[in-house]
Amino acid sequence: MIEKEAMYKLTYGLFMLTTTDGQKQNGCIVNTVSMLTDNPKRIVVFVNKANYSEELLKKTGVFNVSVLTESAPFEIFKQFGFQSGRDTDKFAGGRYEVSANGLYYLPEYANAVLSAKVIDHYDYDTHTLFVAEVTEAKKLNDEKSVTYEYYQSNIKPKPQAAKSEEKSGKGKWVCKICGYVYEGDELPADFTCPWCKHPAEDFERVK
Repeated sequence: MIEKEAMYKLTYGLFMLTTTDGQKQNGCIVNTVSMLTDNPKRIVVFVNKANYSEELLKKTGVFNVSVLTESAPFEIFKQFGFQSGRDTDKFAGGRYEVSANGLYYLPEYANAVLSAKVIDHYDYDTHTLFVAEVTEAKKLNDEKSVTYEYYQSNIKPKPQAAKSEEKSGKGKWVCKICGYVYEGDELPADFTCPWCKHPAEDFERVK
């Protein structure tokens, strides 16, 4: 048996990855960015194949990584992690700056930005691993980098919050990943969370 809660105990950071289709820029939240070599400086990043950014990164091969901080609000994770850039301009109305490679990065809620160029990529079932050379790296501030554990404990809305909502006469099902609440006596087996795109098995009923 594999318990998902055990996998959540692995230590991850949380990052906003930016890439482009050549015209429109897109961003997504990733949790695995690691240094591979020091000289030359190379990093690896895993991107879920369901993300539009994965498709764009294969085409253009350039990206930025904004290292998110503990001050990042839940809205940042909703904006870049819970909707698709295929039908949404994730940067519309937001504040961003441009690095030397022409890509956006977050000047707020990030303590550093790394620009990189893909030199290789590998297919691993649900994800693609990209190997890239760092072309620019800039420190933004001294705030603490946010970890996945900190996000789960301090940023993501708690499922228990649904208990305090007015009773609607219906049952409530809460996504254990992002906190989205579905109202209904039964949760459809093929239901997909509209925020984080996780399946029905990642929901639990709030009694």
